[in-house]
Amino acid sequence: MQTPHRIDRALGAVAAVLFVAAVAGFGVALPGYEALRHPVALLGASGVPHAQAFSWLGFVLPGLLSCGVAMRLLLRVPRTSPWTMRVGVQLLVLAGFGIAAMGLLPLDAEDIQSRASQFHASAWMVWVLAFVPGTVMYGLGALRVPGWRASALLHLGCGVAMVLAAFVLQAWMPAPLAQRLAFGCWLVWLVAALPTAHPRR
Repeated sequence: MQTPHRIDRALGAVAAVLFVAAVAGFGVALPGYEALRHPVALLGASGVPHAQAFSWLGFVLPGLLSCGVAMRLLLRVPRTSPWTMRVGVQLLVLAGFGIAAMGLLPLDAEDIQSRASQFHASAWMVWVLAFVPGTVMYGLGALRVPGWRASALLHLGCGVAMVLAAFVLQAWMPAPLAQRLAFGCWLVWLVAALPTAHPRR
C-alpha cells in the first residue's frame, strides 16, 4: 500500500516543482523580465526566446500531472459520498487541462488583443472557473463525510483563496502579482490534496 501513496504524493510534487522551476529559471533567463510587471504567460508567448520550452515545462506537463492528481483523488472518494465530491473532482480534472491548454495556446507577445491571446485567456478562464467550483463542491461534500474534514477545509480554502487572487486582489495590487497568488493556490492544492485524502471506502 505504500507504493501507490508515494506515487500519489510524487504527482503533485513533481508538477509543482516543474512549474516553480520553469517560472523562476526562464524568468531569470529572459532579459528585462520582472515578476511584478509581467505575467507568467509572457515566458511562453510567441516570439519570446525559449517560449516553447517554457510552455511545455511550465504549463503542459504540470497541467497533465494536475489531471493525474485529480484522477487519483477521484479514486479515493468513497462510493457513498455526496455527488458534489465526485463532480468537484471531475471539474478539477478539467482545471488541469486548462493549465495544459495555456501552454498549447500561448500569448502573442506583439498583440495582446490578437486571437491567439484571446485563446490563451480562454484557457486561463477554463482553469479558474473549473478549479474554483471544483474545490468548493468537493470541500462542501467532504464536510459531510466522517474523517474527511481536513481534506474538505483544504479544498474550501484553496477555492476561496483562488477567487480572491483571480478576481478581487487585482484591484489592490499589480495584476501579475495577483496572478502568481492564484497559481500559488493551485500549487498548495497540488502538493496537499492527495496526502490529506483517505482511501476509497
